[in-house]
Amino acid sequence: MSPSSSAEDSSSPAVITCKAAVAWGAGEPLVMEEVELSPPHPHEIRIKVFSSSLCRSDISAWESQLLQAIFPRIFGHEASGIVESIGEGVTEFREGDHVLTVFTGECRTCRQCTSGKSNVCQVLGLERRGVMHSDQKTRFSIKGKPVFHYCAVSSFSEYTVVHSGCAVKVSPNAPLEKICLLSCGVAAGLGAAWNVAAVSEGSTVVIFGLGTVGLSVAQGARLKGASRIIGVDTNPDKCEKASDNNLCVPVFDVILLNFLSQVIKRITDGGADYSFECIGDTGMITTALQSCCDVIHPSTFKPRTSPFPHIVILHGILNLTSKFICLVCFIWHQGWGLTVTLGVPKVKPEMSAHYGLLLTGRTLKGTIFGGWKPKSDLPSLVDMYMNKASTSILPSITTLLHVYFLVILE
Repeated sequence: MSPSSSAEDSSSPAVITCKAAVAWGAGEPLVMEEVELSPPHPHEIRIKVFSSSLCRSDISAWESQLLQAIFPRIFGHEASGIVESIGEGVTEFREGDHVLTVFTGECRTCRQCTSGKSNVCQVLGLERRGVMHSDQKTRFSIKGKPVFHYCAVSSFSEYTVVHSGCAVKVSPNAPLEKICLLSCGVAAGLGAAWNVAAVSEGSTVVIFGLGTVGLSVAQGARLKGASRIIGVDTNPDKCEKASDNNLCVPVFDVILLNFLSQVIKRITDGGADYSFECIGDTGMITTALQSCCDVIHPSTFKPRTSPFPHIVILHGILNLTSKFICLVCFIWHQGWGLTVTLGVPKVKPEMSAHYGLLLTGRTLKGTIFGGWKPKSDLPSLVDMYMNKASTSILPSITTLLHVYFLVILE
């Protein structure tokens, strides 16, 4: 791609005019517009976007009526490109460098970056107000009026400006049209399986949602030696594509949502060791928790015969107590298992679940970007992809419909 028009070459970058897909309102069709893009400010770089993939969170933010109305806006955050110009103070990049954009940056100096406990930078974390991190202003405009950013990236444009801490330099030999997936969806799924859940060899995994993130979780679990991977989705085409990628094999046609956790427990002989919610449906988090392992069932509590007839009454009381404990444990589904939620909800951001699911052994974790620190960790993922001896870590992209299907890999 190239800008529709640009200023003559000079010693410093100038405003350029390029095409971008602009959203003028929530849910309204994107419109190709000519936009003006400012030169990079200090510690920023301007990028010629080579490839940008569509993330579900872009769609959720575009459609959502719950979020603050920030329009007009240019969406897109999962992209690859080439550095066109650099701002003052930038030493890490040069013109012509190949880069990935990231929606959450890494300054490497703030408390969270240096803690070793978080991958969400205090300085360059997720930007929600449609502006740049450094000065809370936009770099895009149309006829002098500001056009807002998305996640301080806005890659649905021929060119964009990002903070240098929100870009990752990659090998010039890496195919930009493919590795753009590593800047969000694929990295998030792999990291959820490797960093957050630490999937163990021989374990059982269930995944809710077989989009790019869900398929990447499956790929990550398989590379870690999971013996059984179950994928649940509303789209039969996704099941077929998962099967084509040797990630999943169809087992059931249609499964009622209300019985989903029971079905998973039945086919896994008690439940999964790990479950992943990759849809952005907070109601599904409870189902994911319930799909984890059970270790107590009413049939495991058997009445004992008392060797002392004179304390038969006490025995009866103890037997009733055991049955009561059994009932409580059955209601709470005592067991173990780790549930990881990765999805971005479009509606109803609040979640609810019976506290007994956690009290009796299950764990719920959330993660952004799979726990990866973008500048520190993404280059190694690109290297993994470039290593022809390793299994591909880039699954195919699919879409979403409305009837639940279940697939399984053994």
